[in-house]
Order: sequence, then C-alpha cells, then structure tokens
Amino acid sequence: MVRKEFVVEQVAKIMGNVSQIRNVAIIAHVHHGKTTLTDSLLARAGIISKTVAAEALYTNYEQIEKDRRMTIKSANISLGFNYNDVDYIINLIDTPGHVDFGGHVTRSMRAVDGVVLVVDPVEGIMPQTETVLRQALQERAKPVLFVNKTDRLLNELKLTPEQAFERLLRLINDINKLITRFAPEEFAKKWQVSVENGSICFGSAYKKWAISKRIMERYKVTFKDIWDLTAKNDEKRLQEVAPIDEAVLSMIIEHMPNPAEAQRYRIPHLWHGDLNSVDGKNMLDVNKDGAVCMIVFGINYDKQAGEVAIGRVFSGTVRKGVDVYVTGMPDPQKVQMVGLYMGPDRVPIDAVPAGNIAALVGMKNASIGDTVSENNIEPFEQIKHYSQPVVTKAIEAKDTRDMTKLIEALRELTKGDQTILVELNQETGEHLVSGMGELHLEVIETKIRDEFKVPITTSEPIVVYRETIEKTVENVEGKSPNRHTRFYINVEPLPQGVIDMIESGELRDGKPKGKQFWEPLIKAGLTREEARGVVDVSNRSVLIDATKGVQYLNEVMELLIEGFEEAMKDGPLAREKCSGIKVSITDATIHEDPVHRGPAQIIPAMRRPIYAGMLTAGVVLMEPKQKFTINIGQEYLSDVISFLQGKRGQIMDIQQENENVTIIAKMPVAEVIKGFSNEMRGLTQGKAIWYPEYAGYEKLNKDLQDKIVKEIRKRKGVPENPPTPEQFMD
Repeated sequence: MVRKEFVVEQVAKIMGNVSQIRNVAIIAHVHHGKTTLTDSLLARAGIISKTVAAEALYTNYEQIEKDRRMTIKSANISLGFNYNDVDYIINLIDTPGHVDFGGHVTRSMRAVDGVVLVVDPVEGIMPQTETVLRQALQERAKPVLFVNKTDRLLNELKLTPEQAFERLLRLINDINKLITRFAPEEFAKKWQVSVENGSICFGSAYKKWAISKRIMERYKVTFKDIWDLTAKNDEKRLQEVAPIDEAVLSMIIEHMPNPAEAQRYRIPHLWHGDLNSVDGKNMLDVNKDGAVCMIVFGINYDKQAGEVAIGRVFSGTVRKGVDVYVTGMPDPQKVQMVGLYMGPDRVPIDAVPAGNIAALVGMKNASIGDTVSENNIEPFEQIKHYSQPVVTKAIEAKDTRDMTKLIEALRELTKGDQTILVELNQETGEHLVSGMGELHLEVIETKIRDEFKVPITTSEPIVVYRETIEKTVENVEGKSPNRHTRFYINVEPLPQGVIDMIESGELRDGKPKGKQFWEPLIKAGLTREEARGVVDVSNRSVLIDATKGVQYLNEVMELLIEGFEEAMKDGPLAREKCSGIKVSITDATIHEDPVHRGPAQIIPAMRRPIYAGMLTAGVVLMEPKQKFTINIGQEYLSDVISFLQGKRGQIMDIQQENENVTIIAKMPVAEVIKGFSNEMRGLTQGKAIWYPEYAGYEKLNKDLQDKIVKEIRKRKGVPENPPTPEQFMD
C-alpha cells in the first residue's frame, strides 16, 4: 500500500489537465456488488492490497456500515491511474443501493459525468436498479454496465454457456430499453451499452475477474474460456487472463466523458443563468483560470473542522483564502481549507481546479444543493429527490441537559441528508424525525447515540399522512380578530399537472421567479390569470392572488403568505401537512391603518377561512404507499397473496420462472411497519426476499379515515373529534 498523501500528490499533478479526469459513480440495487467492485479499483491505485480487495469493503468505513455490510452513505475518493502510458484521475463515488438511502445517490449524480451500473444477472433489473439509472440519466451522467456475479449463472442456475449468454443478452436489451426511456432524447441511442463497443464488462467482483471486448483482444480469451475456468473454480487463472481492475478501468477511461466534454451538455441543463456571460462561458469551457463556481452535493461533519462542504468545481480553482458567495447569503465567506476525500480521510491540498471534486472548510452556511461562487451568480437547478419521508419517530434526550446536544446533532444530520425531516412538536416538546423507512430512522438513531454521544429515547414508528380535498368551495369569508379586515377566498383541488411540477422540482417552494413559469403552469392546468397570480408555493399547494385593485393588499401579502403556509403545514382534519390545495384570494377589504393589520390580525384572517373551506369541501386523508418486489418459492404463492391482501395490499403483477415467483404489490406503509418482516419470514420459513420502493401518496379508504384521524389527533394531544367549518367562520 501507499500513503494517501502520496496519492493526493500524484493526483494534484494531473488534475489541471481536464482530458485526463473522469468523474464517476458506482450505482446499483442493494447487494449487487458496488463496494466489492470499488475495492479492486482502490487496489489498482495502491490504496489497499490486492489480496484484501473484495473483502476489505474499504469505502464502507463507518461502523454501522461494517456491522450491516451495507453502504449507507456515499463515499468519495480520488484515485490516480496510469493507462496506456497516460496518467488519469478518477474521482470515484461509491453510492448506497438500499432505497432508504437513495437521497445520497440523487446528490452524487450532480457531481459526476458518468456511472458504472452494476447488475446481478440472476436477480436482474431490480426496483432500485431502475431508480438509480433513471436518476443518473436525468442528470445527464453517461452509463456503462458491469454485470457482476456472472458465475452465479453456472454455479447456481447450472446454465450452459449458450443459455448464459442468451440470458445476458436479454439483460442488456432490458438495460438499453431503460436508457431509451429515461435518457435525454439526444443521448437515447448514443448511450446504448453493448459488448461490441466495449461499454459492458461481465465478471465477479468478489473473485476479482472480468471480461470485456478489450480484455478478449488483449489476453486472447473468449467467453467460453472464462466459463470453463469458472467451472474448474480456477480463480487464480481467471484473475490472470481477465483482471477486473484493467477491464473496468479501460471501460471508464474509454467510455466516460471528461469534464470538458460533459460540461458542454450538462451545464445548460443544470444552470439556467446566461450561458453567454463570463461565468457561463467559464463553466462551459471548464476554465480553471476563471471565477470559482461549484455546487455542493454533500456535507460531512468533522469533529475538528466542523462542517465540510463537498462539491463539484465547474469553473475556477478553489484555494484557501478565496472569498465565495453561498446561495442566499448576502455576504461572502472565506475558504479556510481545501482538501480531497480519500474514503474516510480528508487530505489537505493546495488547490482544486475546475472539473474536479473538492472538500471545503469554512462554508458554515452551505447546504446540499447550494451554489458556491466568487461572483454572486444565478444558483444551480435544485437537486430533486425522488422519494419522500414516510415514517416518523419521536426522539427525546434521556437527560434534559442533553437537549442542546440533540438539537445540534439533528441539525448536522439534516444538513448532510436532506431526506431527513425534523420538526418540533410544540405540545410535547418532542423532536419528530421523519425518514424514508424504518432502516433510515434506525441509522439516524445510531448516529445520534454513537457519533454525537447523546442518549435518547424513541417512539414506535409513526406514518406520515397528508390532507387534501376533492371538491371546490368558493367565496369563503375570513375576518381578522378585530373585524376590521376581511378576505374572500376559493379553496380548490390543485391540478395534477401542477402537483407533478412541484414533485419533480420544476416548481420550487416560494414565489416562482420570472415569467418563464407562466406557460408551464398553464400547460399544467392553471388559467393564464391564475399562472400570473401565483404568489407562493408550499407543501405541494399554491396561493394565488386573483384580486383586482384591492387597496393595501401588497402591504399585507407577506402576512397572507405566512397564514397560507401555516395552514398548509398543519391541516384542519388531523393536523397533518396539506397537499394539492389551490387557494385563491378573490377579494378583500383591508383597514387603512397599519396598526389594525399586523400579524395577529392578518395571519388568522387567512388561515381560518382556508380551514373552513377545506372542511366544507370535505378533507381527505392521503397515506404513503410502497411498491414491493417479493421473491418467493412457488409453494408459498397462495399464502403470500392472502397475507398481502389482508394488509390492504394491491397485487400489481406476478411473474414466474421455474420454481421462483416474483410478486409486485403496492402496500400501505401503515401496514408494513406493523410486524410485516416477521410475519413474512414466518409465512415463508425465512425464504422470502423483498425490496420496497417509494410509490407516492394515495387517498385513504374512507372506511378507515375516521379511525385513523382520531388516532392521530389523540397522539398529537388535541380533541379526538375534528373541528367543524363553523368553528373557523365566526
């Protein structure tokens, strides 16, 4: 092994030459072999010994990852390689495969120009395979394919070489169909993977061999030869004639774009500023001598240095002492230290030029998705997360003296993972922490206890519901407590097209900036007048100013927005967040004296008629669903279907191959967190394997709504029976 500092010295000599840089992520479904594959590249770079590669799982460096043998957070490492007598840098990110940690994958895609998609040919394309590939393609990261665990086709399925190759061809065709479906139109054909062009490897990351067109040509070996050696279990010879590090390295260097190529088509997609401006041209040209422009895609917490912002540098050169602006901050901040991540370690470096990934100390106010730039420029497009928190736990410090430490721990965790949502329950003083699933919350609890040393108590998992409406109620009157000001509003369901714009990140929370949103909103279902009148977006709901010539309205608009946001954050039926609500202010009579139209008067005059309108329309509770892919033996099919249907599951598809059956079902999260795992294992004698993925929110069965609402209200410490519209209209 060599010192990491030596590797960084070697990397520093190359990183100014853009043509010799590759920014790459390893992506896959859980347990398909990403980290095992990464080990072989680390061994090639001299970071670990080749003898321990595939067992060290070096980038799973956190204790919780070692205990679970699972990648939980993305790990960044910069590696130097010599290939065909040319030195290259690969800035590599090993990403998680479990659906609960998909947010790390989403963020990593912003930093890279290409991905190595790892697939197990026995399991095939699993739910998270499709999800991570879609995320990569939507961020315009070019894919190559590594088919891992190829030896399973022989050792477990007992296929002949011809049968195996036929199965592999089907897999490749299915991957290419996904690329056609999700890739930008201009790349749908160009980015197809194939054996002929060398963008596919077949191998075994654990046994450290892989074959590709390049390997076949260089070592004069065929797929049949590899199959025969696999049958003989001759691992040593396999590694000699089909070295995995060389196969994957050549595929990355020859098929992944360098930053100069990638930023030409990625920047117009990621940044909506003026491409003809000096900053725009600097990013398109990867100009290391221009002003610094970088996007933050990760935040790590260092006990000595504090928060460390990890970002892709698109232009300029980041150095210690450079003053930079962070999105939303009026004053510049000074870069205190620059480094590169080498897995668990951050190694200092003098400077990081454009086209590379840097770790900065000193960006105290930076968050994931923020733009860091020397000039105060238009920020980058927001990073869009595809899943949402659906399970909540109440977390308290065992000792009240640790409350400050708990708050600090939660603040650091949410900065590093935006898929964690933290709220304070005003009635109980508990912190309500929401995550993607039970495993996600378990990891958060473990980090609070082990890393931040805060003893805590937690509640049982709680499902996150939403409130919406299906009918329109017009001309609801809202009065200020002093009766001097009145507002008239319409409360309606928001068109699904607008909800989709919000879900995709195209329409952000807050007021839409600029006229460019008018046409998309009209196309999504609003009228032209409504699109022009949108004044706020919050919790997948919209506030519209539909008034004409109302005096003093502009002076109280910020308070009206505050009242709208309070209502959307805390709905009238079960005190859950609202979703899919369109509120239009149609008229108002506002007192001329500012003394009579302060926050205590205007906010309730907005919030109360929204509640009255929603309750009059009839509030509907929405529950989160997950799509489950369940693999079982044929003999358990009938029992498992009955079990799923008994938990309000909807069977979407059943696929059978020999004695193995795959059931695809949509399940309510509320049913899944109630002993689902133990019951499923008991039913199938522990032989079932299942994979969940986020499937959005759907309306709760009306027969269950009253019961669920009472349970939620009781838990929140409010009267069990919901209020009536009249209570908000006096």
